[in-house]
Amino acid sequence: MSAPAPEPAAIESRLVFLRHRLATLRGIGEAYYDHRGELRSVTVATRDALLAAMGCQLHDAPALEREIEALETARWHTLAPPVAVLRPGRMGVALALPVDLLDRNIAWHVRLDGGGAIEGTALASSLAEGERAEIGGEQLSRRLLVLPDAVPCGYHELCASVDALAPADCTLIVAPVRCFEPESLQSGLRSWGVAAQLYTLRSERNWGIGDFADLRELVERAAGCGADFVGINPLHALFGSNPVHASPYSPSSRQFLNVLYISVPEVPEYTECDELREQMESEAVQAQLIALRGTPLVDYPGVSRIKMPALESLYAHFRDAHLAAGTPRARAFREYRRAQGEALRRFALHEAIDRRMREGDPAIWGWPAWPAEFHDPEQQAVIAFEAAHPDEIAFHEWLQWVASGQLAAAQARARELGMSIGLYGDYAVGVNVAGAETWANPRVYRTGAAVGAPPDPLALKGQDWGIPPQDPHALATERYVPFRELIEANMRHYGALRVDHVMSLFRQWWVPEGASAGDGGYVHYPLEDLMSILALESVRQRCLVIGEDLGTVPDEVRHAMAAFAVYHYKVLLFEKEADGSFRAPDRYARRSIAAASTHDLPTLRGYWEGDDLALRDRLQLYPDEDTRRRVHAERALDRERLQAALVAAGLDPAQTSGAATRFGATPVAAAQCFLAASTAALVALQLEDLLGMSEPVNVPGTLDEYPNWQRKLTASLDEIFGDDEVRAVLRRIREIRSAGAAR
Repeated sequence: MSAPAPEPAAIESRLVFLRHRLATLRGIGEAYYDHRGELRSVTVATRDALLAAMGCQLHDAPALEREIEALETARWHTLAPPVAVLRPGRMGVALALPVDLLDRNIAWHVRLDGGGAIEGTALASSLAEGERAEIGGEQLSRRLLVLPDAVPCGYHELCASVDALAPADCTLIVAPVRCFEPESLQSGLRSWGVAAQLYTLRSERNWGIGDFADLRELVERAAGCGADFVGINPLHALFGSNPVHASPYSPSSRQFLNVLYISVPEVPEYTECDELREQMESEAVQAQLIALRGTPLVDYPGVSRIKMPALESLYAHFRDAHLAAGTPRARAFREYRRAQGEALRRFALHEAIDRRMREGDPAIWGWPAWPAEFHDPEQQAVIAFEAAHPDEIAFHEWLQWVASGQLAAAQARARELGMSIGLYGDYAVGVNVAGAETWANPRVYRTGAAVGAPPDPLALKGQDWGIPPQDPHALATERYVPFRELIEANMRHYGALRVDHVMSLFRQWWVPEGASAGDGGYVHYPLEDLMSILALESVRQRCLVIGEDLGTVPDEVRHAMAAFAVYHYKVLLFEKEADGSFRAPDRYARRSIAAASTHDLPTLRGYWEGDDLALRDRLQLYPDEDTRRRVHAERALDRERLQAALVAAGLDPAQTSGAATRFGATPVAAAQCFLAASTAALVALQLEDLLGMSEPVNVPGTLDEYPNWQRKLTASLDEIFGDDEVRAVLRRIREIRSAGAAR
């Protein structure tokens, strides 16, 4: 007689238990402390939605059991783990082997990434035991194989074997103790620089958008004033076939560059193409360029319409005159393609397909709207497309090569001029769901959820950034290759890199598809492993790391930033003491960069005059009238507090008369000198504040209501650095920073 079927209640109870266990194993937190310090529980519905976003089968008990068993026993299934992240003093790799083999020797061999190898043997029983378990009736022991200090920092391959067991391969990531710091900062010097959104730069030679030639000029101008760095917005690749999409924080790919920043006249092929050059220098085209330069906002479609055909012509010339002839320039391009490998191939393939798809149907908004047979880069339809369109794909690879070369030239110029840091780049926390990065890495990204933030005082309903998260389990399965490739690519041309929302290396707020931002939950990441990779790339490329740590920062992240020498990001408008007063300059953290504002905040003038509040009034961004009145009252109080802080620091901006005072050039200069006097190792001055501009570059919570990421500077680089007041402020900044370093 067969056993009776379990009751529905028992089945559901079993499923609830299994989901809870699996959620724990997959890093989904059960609770968190909100911005008020109150403990909040993650609901069962949210937990289940996050598991579903991870691809788990919620209603299939056997499938849940299999996944739980696989996760709980994974460390016992092979002799060595798939990946091990080590640091000096912690060079042990845990090996799992049957107890009856403890009297045998373990042979190991490390193939070094720089060439050469280190090998040895160890008696299994002589190794320290970490734990024992019985798996499938077999007694197993985990023993710690301590590798010699001679294994250098880098990415290596470990192979371990013992008797009849199958040899096990392990990716060995050996990281330094800390991230790179320039000697000047280690010795106590205080650096300063200027920061700009590259697209906002004006010049008489660009084509309506700030470009890499403008960046090089900005480097030269800033270096001439004594600056140590030039900070810029993320230069990540956007959507070549959809230039209207302009947010640098919602890119298509963080591994490659936005080609609209290419300075066309500086592409070597430009001097070789007489016909194109004559066309560009014609009266009609020059009139278009003058019009594009003169707009107060970047006309991205207009820039693309004139720049992309010109680049296509230059590529055609390169193909015919260089690739076909095998010139040294062609060999350099081929070497670039080889070095970038599969990542470049997939990015270019995505760009070519996306362009064709959008041309065929303007309603196509990204790869999720492509025909299903193109959704995976390994599908037959994609392979066939690649075979049929090699020239189009090579064009997009060539664009990246050109962009990379021009960016590298700007950093080389900074070093040549003696800048201790040079370019200070920005690495966005994520990418657009419809872009090349998610398409190229389908095993890593989870498109059924978005990254955001829980409710806080600035966003009472929480935030949903529309950015698909990387699955931490998938990252580990991929041996962290996607993360380390992104970090390597983003440090390649910079002397410092700002990591947006550095807390994401520890946990990310996942918002399930269809849920409100407040109904999300935290998913945890291997903080120490990711920080170690960050440190390894930082030292290999001599790139300082700055973690954007605004908002609620868990203690785990604070401790990791200190341990790994990751610099803090300190914003004047947020740096306050417990009583609400603005923090004095000598109270700033030494290992930090101090700035007046960010791309999501008002400029100094806008803040003082309340223009940002008036803008929010016009855009109806307040949830209710009480909130609007409270925010306006807090601003009036903060303005008094800021003025008091400036006066206390001996920087009285003017004989002001309260709220009616206009925050003109003198108060702007006072606030910047206040930052310069701080004990922060780095200080960044925004070009908008040097110009006394009031309009922000971005208003969070808006899409079409405000022209985000379009507003240009009100003056050209010539005008900015030729202005007597600006030069006087910069001289004063240099004096203050130098005097502070000498003390």
